[in-house]
Amino acid sequence: MRRGLFLGGLRYAVKVEVQLPAILRARKMKLPIFIVDAFTAKAFRGNPAAVCLLENKLDEDVHQKIAREMNLSETAFIRKLNPTDNFTQSSCFGLRWFTPASEVPLCGHATLASAAVLFYKIKNVNNTLTFVTLSGELKARRAEDGIILDLPLYPAHPQDFHEVEDLIKTAIGDTLVQDIRYSPDTRKLLVRLSDTYKRSFLENLKVNTQDLLQVENTGKVKGLILTLKGEPGGQTQTFDFYSRYFAPWVGVAEDPVTGSAHAVLSSYWSQQLGKKDMHAFQCSRRGGELEISLCPDGRVDIKGGTAIVLEGTLTA
Repeated sequence: MRRGLFLGGLRYAVKVEVQLPAILRARKMKLPIFIVDAFTAKAFRGNPAAVCLLENKLDEDVHQKIAREMNLSETAFIRKLNPTDNFTQSSCFGLRWFTPASEVPLCGHATLASAAVLFYKIKNVNNTLTFVTLSGELKARRAEDGIILDLPLYPAHPQDFHEVEDLIKTAIGDTLVQDIRYSPDTRKLLVRLSDTYKRSFLENLKVNTQDLLQVENTGKVKGLILTLKGEPGGQTQTFDFYSRYFAPWVGVAEDPVTGSAHAVLSSYWSQQLGKKDMHAFQCSRRGGELEISLCPDGRVDIKGGTAIVLEGTLTA
């Protein structure tokens, strides 16, 4: 600030600097934040993801700190790609995903959650959004009864049982296994349980995830998919296949509903069932439904519903 000073009848301008205490000088960071239940139309089901909107660049380590604070399977960060972009009018954004332990290259449910925030809360005017991610460009488009994600389709190759026997035995004991596949692109191990089992068996199966990090520490496997062929229709809704997903290697013991796992499952079950359009259910405690359509371009459309359950401001 400037104050006037009189000396010998003359007025001099004197600049005075006032040092505020550090705690007052520091500007608090305020970020809009939402929690969205993905792959469900009902609150408190599906897979919850936190979604942060970034008006400005965030320090690299703060992403992980926020994800750890939210303590959900994933926290998504949507950022503007150009200074002139805005969340209402623009159609292309950067997107990153963090578990409480690390950044991940692909997360379907947090992408679905991000699109829901932009479409339904921010009122983005576009029908299709493009997200620039570690897995390339991903698109999300409006549908009458949900949001459709355009994801990569990842093939899974036959896997020798003896190479992963310890991992499987540790996880599910003597449960009967019908097929084993491995996806090198995603480092996910797909284990198909015997067709003799019903959905209730997979839902109630006790899976030991605590010891998996000691059994598999080579980095080859980052996620374990357990899957089961669907049952014929009857009184209940018909699904083509069921699954559960475990990823203790990235800090997620069991993920409630996993879009990235279905980018692998879609490829496998399409071959097994001879179908391009499928209806899947992930049998976690929260549960979630996914509608799947394989595309001619080698990608997969996965449609799901969302429920926005919380919105607020994160201050740090």
